[in-house]
Amino acid sequence: MTFTRRSAILSSMAAAISSSLPLSACAPGPTKPSGTTRLHVLGAIHSRHRTSTKYSLGVLREAVRRAKPDVIITEIPPDRLEAAKAGFAKTGAVTEPRTKVFPEYTDVIFPLSREMDFEILAGAGWTQAIADDRREALKQIENDPARAQQWAEHLAARRQYSVELAGRGDDPKFIHTADYDAIVERAQTPYQRYFDADLGPGGWTKINRAHNDLINLALDSITGKGLRALVTFGSWHKYMIARSMAARRDIELLDTRALFD
Repeated sequence: MTFTRRSAILSSMAAAISSSLPLSACAPGPTKPSGTTRLHVLGAIHSRHRTSTKYSLGVLREAVRRAKPDVIITEIPPDRLEAAKAGFAKTGAVTEPRTKVFPEYTDVIFPLSREMDFEILAGAGWTQAIADDRREALKQIENDPARAQQWAEHLAARRQYSVELAGRGDDPKFIHTADYDAIVERAQTPYQRYFDADLGPGGWTKINRAHNDLINLALDSITGKGLRALVTFGSWHKYMIARSMAARRDIELLDTRALFD
């Protein structure tokens, strides 16, 4: 069998499962690569990829090709990923309800998996229950007269976000800058400050922590193999992901802007 980097990943996973050891504890074989994981964090704009000319599905597709990932860590929950993979393998289309709302997966990542040698991994801490509870809690906050000022600050921050973007919200070169991340963080500050406690697992702090726990788990599974990883998440999550990645010493965080040159 021809050795590929994907086979290294799968062999390591299989060995870990059979031996009941953590994935990171598996010693690499003599033919397996080793070294620092090279990582791009790519911010997606979800449905806007279908309408944007600056950050179209074609632009995104070319960026993924340039990244040459061995693994892609996605904004798909673990309990949805296997269903998405199975459906795609059977029909050539992604029909899993949560996954199919993201064109970056239905039109780019899954189709590219047939021509490129990468593994798709789960990285989203989202569940339907979390989404339902969050929606209900936000409705109560919005309609609570005692919290009208908090809600007004939240909406004002979102309006200011639109002003600060100044038409750059679908520019991939701008999206992958510290300036963009700072604008997003300012837009989310009232939401995070006032509503985190009400939203529980769906609050901005906890849901990003859940995402990052899964992203780090996926990175742990390939640590030391010298592979290339690509994290694809909604662009608003990017600054939270970058902060989590800063704590790792086994990765080299690459400049994602270079994928759009």
